[in-house]
Amino acid sequence: MTIRRFSLALLACVAAALSGGPAAYAQSTDDTIEPYRMLRSLQFVQDTVVRGDHSAAEMQRFMLGAIDKRLRSADPAIFADPRNVDAALIYAMSGGNPATLEFLVARDVDGNFDNRIADALRKYLSGKGTLIAKTLGEMVKEYKDADIAPYLALVAGNVTIAKDPAGSLKFYDWARLTAPGTIVEEAALRRSLAVAVDSKIVDKASGYANRYARRFLYSPYASQFADLFVRFVVEHYDVLKPEDIEATLGYMDVDRRREVYLRIARQAAIAGRRELAVMAADQAKALSGDGAGADALAKLYGSLVTIPTDKVDDAMAAILAIPEDALSPKDRALRQAAEAVAKEVLRKPQAPVAPPQAAPADASTADAEAAAADPELQDPLAAPPQAEAAVPNATDPAPATVQPAAAEPQTSPTIDPELRTFVDAGRSKLDAIDDLLKKEGP
Repeated sequence: MTIRRFSLALLACVAAALSGGPAAYAQSTDDTIEPYRMLRSLQFVQDTVVRGDHSAAEMQRFMLGAIDKRLRSADPAIFADPRNVDAALIYAMSGGNPATLEFLVARDVDGNFDNRIADALRKYLSGKGTLIAKTLGEMVKEYKDADIAPYLALVAGNVTIAKDPAGSLKFYDWARLTAPGTIVEEAALRRSLAVAVDSKIVDKASGYANRYARRFLYSPYASQFADLFVRFVVEHYDVLKPEDIEATLGYMDVDRRREVYLRIARQAAIAGRRELAVMAADQAKALSGDGAGADALAKLYGSLVTIPTDKVDDAMAAILAIPEDALSPKDRALRQAAEAVAKEVLRKPQAPVAPPQAAPADASTADAEAAAADPELQDPLAAPPQAEAAVPNATDPAPATVQPAAAEPQTSPTIDPELRTFVDAGRSKLDAIDDLLKKEGP
């Protein structure tokens, strides 16, 4: 019988129990249903969520609570069945309460639980996964035919990323290929894309992105995928083709494709990637239809990259024609930054002014400079220099910054890092232009 049929049967049992009232439900879940059967229902619900049925998220929380209660109240004898042992381990790796696994292992006098796996999961769930990366990798091979294999492979990939990104991809590939269509495959694909983008493995990143869009586009975690895909395209457009991008976005509906193209255009404009920004903005315009807001954003992002060029007047005219209410606060700030850069582009270069000559130093100044150069001449009553700050241990909290007592508080406006990047890029182009003008002479 398939997992789906088991799950539907269990949900039918739950419904029947509920019809008898809370007491009947408690009796059915606490005394009669095996943990491995309850786990199958949890897996079915979780797989339903990542395939797009977000209404099942509440059922997922309910099932996690019900399984936790069942495991804690179960007779230790039921764990003589390996399926129930696997259910407890998978529950812990599926968002369950880690303390419940500790509770079960502590009561395991018959040795039904593999202490190596229990210890590895204990370290992983407490944030010390890198300590057991090698051990966990060996256990994945040992348990390759067990129900817990895909979950162990997923965990092994998570703890391997820091030291061996390419090795983590092998574990993720194993996890998704042994659990197709499940939450395990969704997580493995999403994390594989993140590793490939960080490691600049373009061909694999493109493949992972395409598979994710084809299979899990409506997952509640798809926003993370979109962030990764936008970053991937902007950072590697020099080796990508528009058809490569469209191959992935082609699985999306019009609204999603337009949104992703707008995000690509924005990031490309800030990064100074003119060709990509114009292409993505044009695609977003074509998909806008009657959406005036999306069309306004496409015009903004497409015009930004033409500011440091000879078309700056046309670019600014297009940007200033965009209605204020069509832009978000961040995009309004981006337009203001564009105006500042445009003014610098249009500013006429001025002749350099000779610096004023320094006044001759008097005797007291010369004495002060000599004292600064010779430690033996410094004022012994002056405050001692501050000791070099010690480098904190990685596990220690960051030390607080102590300000001198006599210092006046200073405030500076918070600037969006993206806007700072855009302004700095425009300023660097202006500096290059000024250098050329100086070389040309008057």
